[in-house]
Amino acid sequence: MVAYSFKKQFGPPILAGTKAQTIRAERVGRSRHARPGERVQLYTGMRTRQCRRLGESQCTEVLPVRFAFSKRGAAELMQIGERYLITRAQMDAFAQADGFDDLEAMAGFWWAEHPPEDGNVLTFEGVLIRWQALVPDDALDIAGAA
Repeated sequence: MVAYSFKKQFGPPILAGTKAQTIRAERVGRSRHARPGERVQLYTGMRTRQCRRLGESQCTEVLPVRFAFSKRGAAELMQIGERYLITRAQMDAFAQADGFDDLEAMAGFWWAEHPPEDGNVLTFEGVLIRWQALVPDDALDIAGAA
């Protein structure tokens, strides 16, 4: 089973079932990412006193991902698997699925967390890991009451 840790801001959308994916760099050495069909554990603040287990789910898909954001926040490239995201609506939808309000918020996060060493374009190549969305606790309570 593979565990993933998230920044606190992503806890609520994961728990609500609206964020069911993560973008990660390739792992090197003995460590590896989840594979489709495997269980994943989701946390915020792993390896800290504020660690919180969000839940466990099943990995559904792992795809290569590439993107490039200019300093002004525009997407220069967004590729998920073999698919290029071309329209603004496609890019916003992807950003929202990853827990952001829109593409600008996603680009701002990446610039703040992973700035390039030099230049005006942030580029990234890694993997997109998707899992079955967590069922919100309220939905479980309602189902149990019926």
